[in-house]
Amino acid sequence: MGTGHADALHLPGDTAMHRLDPQVKITAAFLLVLCVVATPREIFWAFGGYAVLLAALAAVARIPPRWLAARLLIEVPFVALALLLPFTAGGPSTQVAGVALSTEGLLAGFNIMAKGTLGLGTSLLLAATTAPREIVLGLQRLRAPKLVITIITLMLRYAEVIVAEAGRMRIARISRGHDPRFLWQAGATARGVGSLFIRSYERGERVHLAMLSRGWEGEMPELEPARRTSWKSWSTGLAAPATAALVLGVSLWTA
Repeated sequence: MGTGHADALHLPGDTAMHRLDPQVKITAAFLLVLCVVATPREIFWAFGGYAVLLAALAAVARIPPRWLAARLLIEVPFVALALLLPFTAGGPSTQVAGVALSTEGLLAGFNIMAKGTLGLGTSLLLAATTAPREIVLGLQRLRAPKLVITIITLMLRYAEVIVAEAGRMRIARISRGHDPRFLWQAGATARGVGSLFIRSYERGERVHLAMLSRGWEGEMPELEPARRTSWKSWSTGLAAPATAALVLGVSLWTA
């Protein structure tokens, strides 16, 4: 697997988080997200506990807060939707700073923002401490379906290829004196996106035929033989989701 854009989210390091086995981190991230999703939206303090837990893990992994904040901006459209819900949802209303807002809308908006942010933060934490190749290796050790592993492997590889192709197209366009940046030039941008899609599709067909001609049978090779993981590694990696599950259990019991 190549390096470059596929490794854009990975921050190499030598912390305890980086040294954990990838299958442990994948399992821990999945369980933590599961706990976040299962938490009732009315248990506000539980979400605060999850946020503190993620912040502590990010500090252990030495991930810069600015790096995390910049990549959390991808959820801005969902945040905008969540901010509109208190004004558009029906049902009983409550006064906030002299403005009548829907109680159901406030809860729904908080639910979207809290769970979306925590889920994205967990994914970013996993990506920052685990290289793409290690993620595939971890999935293989977890005995994930081979088709899923194949799709993820090819997706990580060709994300880099497509981004590089888009960069070459942009340079070619600028060298011809055309650099659309304004709203009335959206047509040129749309045509460029369409051209990129066609090129990517054609390249995918060529690569697939080349792989078949070399004897590919639809499965990716094992990155390494399966091995046993020490209990110490599992217990260390699952400490975070275990804490989250405890918070969830307490919140459900007190609800």
